[in-house]
Amino acid sequence: MPEKKTKFIVITGSIMSGLGKGIVTSSIAKLLQARGFNVVPIKFDGYLNVDCGTMNPFRHGEVFVLDDGTEVDMDFGTYERFLNKSLPGECSITGGKLFQKIIEKERKGEYLGRDVQFVPHLTGEIKAWVQKVGRDNDADFVLIEVGGTVGDLENGYFIEALRQLHFEHNNMAFVQLTYIPSLSVGEQKTKPTQQATRLLQSLGIQPDIIITREQEKLTEESKKKISLYCNVAEEAVFDDPLLQTVYELPLILEKQGLYAQLAKKLDLPNKEADLKEWHKNVTHILQPKDRPLKIAIVGKYTAVKDAYISVKEALVHGAAAVNSGLEIGWIEASDLEKLGDVAEVLAPYDGILVPGGFGERGIEGKIMAIRYARENKVPYLGLCLGLQLMVVEYARYKCNLANANSTEFDKKTPHPVIDMLPEQHQISKMGGTMRLGAYDCKVNAGTVAHAAYKSDTVSERHRHRYEVNPNYVKELEDHGLVVSATHPKGVVEMTEWKGSFGVATQAHIELKSRLETPGPLFVEFMKAAKDFRGKPSKSAGETHGE
Repeated sequence: MPEKKTKFIVITGSIMSGLGKGIVTSSIAKLLQARGFNVVPIKFDGYLNVDCGTMNPFRHGEVFVLDDGTEVDMDFGTYERFLNKSLPGECSITGGKLFQKIIEKERKGEYLGRDVQFVPHLTGEIKAWVQKVGRDNDADFVLIEVGGTVGDLENGYFIEALRQLHFEHNNMAFVQLTYIPSLSVGEQKTKPTQQATRLLQSLGIQPDIIITREQEKLTEESKKKISLYCNVAEEAVFDDPLLQTVYELPLILEKQGLYAQLAKKLDLPNKEADLKEWHKNVTHILQPKDRPLKIAIVGKYTAVKDAYISVKEALVHGAAAVNSGLEIGWIEASDLEKLGDVAEVLAPYDGILVPGGFGERGIEGKIMAIRYARENKVPYLGLCLGLQLMVVEYARYKCNLANANSTEFDKKTPHPVIDMLPEQHQISKMGGTMRLGAYDCKVNAGTVAHAAYKSDTVSERHRHRYEVNPNYVKELEDHGLVVSATHPKGVVEMTEWKGSFGVATQAHIELKSRLETPGPLFVEFMKAAKDFRGKPSKSAGETHGE
């Protein structure tokens, strides 16, 4: 049986960063997957970090974690949410990984005395890598998103490798995402796109498809100019308009005929896309049956929404699953610490969520929010740090363990109810040294978690160094805290309180939530928020004492 010939689609960005290449890549992948093709995306990032693990969310956005523990760019979350499947770490290529691999080979003498150069050694490594991803995953298509902007020094060698691969195999299509500015209403300027395309052409690459972002709908005149000056057929110029939800883009590009252009370039069969379920879910987001649920996210990176992108999208999935709208309130935890009573900020919300994070800033504000949720029976969902602080709050105010804390924030706390994982004490390096990736846990019957997952065993992804101190578990349980799931080695994975919806997980359950398969606890959280909103006392603006 002949070996499957994988086809490649390369997505580059021009003019400026932040145009949404990850969403475009995911949308193209969805259109191919909806026709029965096996699609695998790759992301190249030019930074010299080996992975995203040590990057600040303020600068880089969320660090996304795959099942195998690889810490990757946030675009991988978009890929998985659109394709509804988990991806392997080999799909993430960074400049750091490439140079590390080249230098390791050189030190081992694998280049047989040759001077090691960008061409052919580095470019050869890149070509071998992307083709191996196709083989390893039996892919019909490998989509390659090139991070950064065409013309950046740090991605030039990667683009050169793709030019070589195209010349050698001619089974590739190039998609350029660009920006069309408007100086005034109706006056779109295509000159920057013309210049950017010439730059790409000077690197030996002619885009087959151009997708444009702009402030208003792309005009026919602009489309004609782009076609004329960029050597691209008019029907291969597509509009990426402003949308209410990113999940709408595959439907928009499908309507414009994007697949037909790919089919023409890559000699693909004329297949109809099965997007019925996708369309239904998008309709639940755009035209929900019930009015919006108001959810407060209490965090420390709220000024940069991309730091919590997977949490936000998981809430979108949960709201769509219960056919309700969604309004997210971004609350800076450190601001709550300045208030005597957090009710003035939190009272309008139907649910409160505390996400993961590192560092001491805003910790007491998060604990105040958790205490407010518990005492007033507001539905609460805690993720990673959100579980740890739920335990700290419970230890302080239900178990009367004064000054209980995590040793991450107070090394001298008299009650270290949260402590570092034992294996972490011997580690000196930072990157990739946490408990990372998917782990199984046992879910106890009769708990909210078990009712949500409908399973005795679940697998969720982790990214943490600290855990619930096993020495305090019995005391916490004696005072009513429910340990609803544990790792086979005994690590507490999920906790609940009684009397209202209060659930927290050590895992980052947001990382495996997708539009077509929402995270079970996010769905239950939204159901609880819906019930809470419907209570007469809530609608009257009252709160409940303990």
